[in-house]
Amino acid sequence: MFTFDNERFLAQYGAQYPATQPDAVANLSNLLDMMAEDPNLTDIRWAAYMLATVKHECADTFRPIEEFGKGRGRPYGEPVTVTAADGTQFVNAYYGRGYVQLTWRLNYDKVGRALGLDNGLVLHPEHALEPATAYAIMSYGMRTGIFTGRSLRHYINEDICDYFNARRIINGLDRADLIQGYAQQLEAALRASLVTGTRTATAGSGLATDTR
Repeated sequence: MFTFDNERFLAQYGAQYPATQPDAVANLSNLLDMMAEDPNLTDIRWAAYMLATVKHECADTFRPIEEFGKGRGRPYGEPVTVTAADGTQFVNAYYGRGYVQLTWRLNYDKVGRALGLDNGLVLHPEHALEPATAYAIMSYGMRTGIFTGRSLRHYINEDICDYFNARRIINGLDRADLIQGYAQQLEAALRASLVTGTRTATAGSGLATDTR
């Protein structure tokens, strides 16, 4: 886990992106807090790429959002009826939601079960819009590769830091160059904001080391 000086980070972020709205600043601070509590976040470069992904996928709001258009015209945007164990029926569409725009019923089911939510995300996909749940989905999915078969370890590890191809974790190479630039700037801001005595990843290494 890492501990960041949120004020220092946000000051640097604001200098880089001066048009950032106040609510986005608060949302970004909340994300930093959740990252600080994530025991599986073992490389600061993973944190940088996760934040870069959220910046893009959530249109600079840094809050979990619904896909623009709610999947209109796409198969996963079509409503389907699902039935709970007690017979209660729900009509849901599994368009993109959250920090990483989780889509398709199969993915809602896989991720929900992996997080111990059983059928929770299938019956109530709107839970993917709750910040804590959205963060858990992002962290688990990007670390394990459950979204596309590619994970953070494939592109950011002891030997390489390939922010460009890391986009394949989420959505092919869509806007990969843009998100790579975000990740590079965010990594610098995160490193400059680490609180003394917490872990950091050395440059060019995926291993966390104790700076105390």
